[in-house]
Amino acid sequence: MDRRHFLRASALAGGSLLSAATAPGTAASSLLSSEAEHDFHLHYAPSPGQFDAHAGPDPVDQIAFMAEQGFTAFEDNGMRNRSVQEQTRIGEALREHDMRMGVFVAHSISWKDPSLTTGEPEPRQRFLDEIRSSVEVARRVDATWMTVVPGARDPRLDDGFETANLVETLRKAADILEPRNLVMVLEPLNNRRDHPRQFLTHTAQAYQICRAVDSPACKILYDVYHQQITEGNLIPNFDAARDEIGYVQVGDNPGRNEPTTGEINFQNVFKHLHETGYDGIVGMEHGMSGEGKAGEQAVIDAYVSVDSFDTSGS
Repeated sequence: MDRRHFLRASALAGGSLLSAATAPGTAASSLLSSEAEHDFHLHYAPSPGQFDAHAGPDPVDQIAFMAEQGFTAFEDNGMRNRSVQEQTRIGEALREHDMRMGVFVAHSISWKDPSLTTGEPEPRQRFLDEIRSSVEVARRVDATWMTVVPGARDPRLDDGFETANLVETLRKAADILEPRNLVMVLEPLNNRRDHPRQFLTHTAQAYQICRAVDSPACKILYDVYHQQITEGNLIPNFDAARDEIGYVQVGDNPGRNEPTTGEINFQNVFKHLHETGYDGIVGMEHGMSGEGKAGEQAVIDAYVSVDSFDTSGS
């Protein structure tokens, strides 16, 4: 019996004690009345707020609900902005529920600014200082990965100069992260719909940069939503860049909501990840097509549906 099954069985066995201490409708009582957990093939990672209608606003209660549903990971882009106390609470909750911590955004430099591609000393130093502070955040929540977005293009510079400037900055960041077994994951963003003028947009471009940095501390965040818009060809591009991909995020297109709401065949995508031995985290970086508890349940049902692929040949 794994840890989550044991916790659930213990909770059910002690239901009369819990009901005496917990009022109906609270997060704890709702966990006991929820459906049995699901046994997912991949490490899907919800984010804060995706299940607050079921679990309430406290991220620790949300983590407990996620674990009850069978999710084995959690990601929080805004983890750096939480207090040390809150980070510590979340780290403890993840350990209690045997869940892995996914990405958080490692720096405050906006994707709208060409800060990391110019080679200018001030934004470079600010970025490196924030990477150092993110090391402490990662320690509190047992994180391995942190997201880095290089920012917008500088219209004054050719691509080659911007690439060289970015590589030099990332090498300095890798010098900080590599001895601590931490990994920054570079996220290509689409520049056709959500993030105009982005410098890093394509899988092959991110692959080239990671090869140039040449460190296990610098990998690719392969966001299926962005890459469907930018280039499509999702499975072949994943395979081509596989040895430099450290993390995966998903959202359907159009709409950037849960799987099954758009055009992407997530059952095939997830089956391929499973068959190729991807054991990393799949971040659920998307909204939901519905609202309230019904909308949240639709998200859970969508993942159950697309995760129900045949593994007999793998």
